[in-house]
Amino acid sequence: MFSRRQALIIAAVAALIAATPPMLARSTWAPIARLDTDHDGVVDLSEVKKAAADLFDRLDTDKDGRATIKEVRGRLSRREFAAADPNHDGVLTRNEYFVLVAKRLKAVDPDDSGAVSATDFSTPSGRALLRLLR
Repeated sequence: MFSRRQALIIAAVAALIAATPPMLARSTWAPIARLDTDHDGVVDLSEVKKAAADLFDRLDTDKDGRATIKEVRGRLSRREFAAADPNHDGVLTRNEYFVLVAKRLKAVDPDDSGAVSATDFSTPSGRALLRLLR
């Protein structure tokens, strides 16, 4: 027979085990929770554009409409920055930044479904896109 204490311990362990999958599921969805403004479980093109515009505005600390390598540090390597800067002037305009975001979105969503899920964001391409959105 179980003592009252043993029964409480067993119940507590069972509750922790039962609660673990939802906690993990929430952490899987956490990266897109802020991006998914309509709460449909996926991030669509309009949500990507909005997130990219908001981040570009935050990165552009001097508010000149252009982002330098210093302003995007940690989000792009020097090589990625150079590839995204077609005129090689050392800055990314808002349009150049959006072109880069669109290319990364295409890599994450090759079937052009127009929706990116948490699973898609967990891929290397998805993580690269996420760095440009939040």
